[in-house]
Amino acid sequence: MIRATRGPDGVALLVLDRPAARNALSLAMLEALRDALREAEDARCVVLAAEGPAFCAGHDLREMTAARDDADGGRALFARTLALCAEVMQAVVNHPVPVIAAVEGIATAAGCQLAASCDVVLAAPSAGFCTPGVAIGLFCSTPSVALTRAVGRRAAMEMLLTGRVVPAAEAVQMGLATRLEAEPRAAALAMAAGIAARSGRAIRLGKRAVLDHADCDLPEAYRRASAAMEENLLAADAGEGIAAFLARREPHWTDR
Repeated sequence: MIRATRGPDGVALLVLDRPAARNALSLAMLEALRDALREAEDARCVVLAAEGPAFCAGHDLREMTAARDDADGGRALFARTLALCAEVMQAVVNHPVPVIAAVEGIATAAGCQLAASCDVVLAAPSAGFCTPGVAIGLFCSTPSVALTRAVGRRAAMEMLLTGRVVPAAEAVQMGLATRLEAEPRAAALAMAAGIAARSGRAIRLGKRAVLDHADCDLPEAYRRASAAMEENLLAADAGEGIAAFLARREPHWTDR
């Protein structure tokens, strides 16, 4: 369900590989993605891609519908699915290294949530993003968590209330996608390779710092960012990088 590979540059490629089901996030799929993310915590960068015509169609509605025949009407499976999905999305956001999404095809509901949770989103011109639950009586409340943080409340509400498909070019304008790429996976791997060539300590410290100050008021944000910068300056790689810059030579990272 998740095809995981690791390149010699330390880039982990995680591929959603359930194309017949449009990569729907069944319980098994969510568990596999959670485990793959954990195993990639020592990578230098992560690329998240998908096989087939859709990036991800969201939750597995067939699995959820079948659970309605359970004695509890499906409550236990619904609760387990949503809890696991929240765990996976937070694992993406809080992953120690950058996570780059390569989106081809449609990213729907929890699939849109997955893309919005990534640090960078490279989208094919033909890609689309939507939260269409409202059309089937199921408001996309959990996807709204990632969506409002990515594009703001009003833009997110318009998507959530209408369920319309946002074309890739508009998604870039909204901030839901980073930029358009004719070959998103190749572009994501190239970007990841560039990140992997930098100081691993600096990248990990930097991602953690951005997450740490994102929701703070301005004075607290600067306090936290300054503390992170101080820690970074004391690292051996920062000393090497600055020395290399001043000497006009290539740096030799030791903490990769």
